Amino acid sequence: MSAREANLNLDLQAWPDEEIVRRVLGGDKALFEILMRRHNQRIYRIVQGILNNDAEAEDVMQEAYVRSYEHLASFEGRSTFVTWLTRIAMHEAFARAQQSKRQTSLDYDDETAVVGSPENTPERNVANMELHNALESAISSLPPKYRSAIIMRDVEEMTTAEAANLLEISEESLKVRLHRARAMVRRALYRRSGQEARELFAFPATRCDRVVAAVLSRI
Repeated sequence: MSAREANLNLDLQAWPDEEIVRRVLGGDKALFEILMRRHNQRIYRIVQGILNNDAEAEDVMQEAYVRSYEHLASFEGRSTFVTWLTRIAMHEAFARAQQSKRQTSLDYDDETAVVGSPENTPERNVANMELHNALESAISSLPPKYRSAIIMRDVEEMTTAEAANLLEISEESLKVRLHRARAMVRRALYRRSGQEARELFAFPATRCDRVVAAVLSRI
């Protein structure tokens, strides 16, 4: 890649979502890949929080991206693009969960502190990994509405208003569910984890490439 191409790529990455949407609608559909790669992590975490199944989460992500591409002209900018995209993905995930006869209702609370480790040693790193795995396992075992609460607010760091809006519930209901979810997982586990919550439910690059390639082949 030449220096000019590298600079152009950096410029593209700096464009806001809405500018990319405008250009995709103008015929440059290849730019849709930027939107997918930009938001894959968030969409995966939220869909995984609903379905609790990696393979189904990938399938739903692909369907959500294809659906959003097909209906891109209906995006009116009344909310941010990522909020619009997230809502599409959530509807797809709920539909998949209903097909599997799973419970899919949802709701949440306020802030929780994730306290980092003051000093990293080999022993502490091992302990942190064990706690990381225990925390991820604890979250995965929650009922869907509580699992989604933790992921949307604590892992994805949405505001209470944004999460409530996406779930179409009141902020107070969202706060209640998140409070219960955190109680289940135990606040002490968060305090001792020594890991950033956002490291949980990561979306690896290989999986990202797979989803992007599948969607591009369909649009």
